[in-house]
Amino acid sequence: MPNRIHVAFVAGLLATAAFGIAQTVPVIKEVPMKSTSPASGKQMYSTYCAVCHGVDGKGSGPAAAALKERPTNLAQLARDNGGKFPDAHIYSVLQFGMETTAHGSKDMPIWGPALRSLDKGSPSPEMEEHQRLANLTNYLKTLQQ
Repeated sequence: MPNRIHVAFVAGLLATAAFGIAQTVPVIKEVPMKSTSPASGKQMYSTYCAVCHGVDGKGSGPAAAALKERPTNLAQLARDNGGKFPDAHIYSVLQFGMETTAHGSKDMPIWGPALRSLDKGSPSPEMEEHQRLANLTNYLKTLQQ
């Protein structure tokens, strides 16, 4: 009888441990900014945005599961704005962030300073930042459904 209790106890511990391992929460790994071409909105999107928003912009990137809320569906920005893509608003969000916290927290980076950091040492970093933000905004237009 004590042997059965011992076996049941060990089986219970193993089941609990297995359940605990299966319940691990995904974590977003922070990595240094990778340099991209300011001329390529697609390259910037693939490098900086797709990990959360997905290649198609629908919010299903590989890091999305680690966020408190699902990332915004970028493919529906025009639809959600009465059929017109909100260029100025998107540019502003990329440059300065949102007034309210994105994704339930500050998970969404404010890309203006991050992109600006790539252009330090450039003869005109403000111009390159503008080019990056404009080209990334224009690329998001191409994802609209």
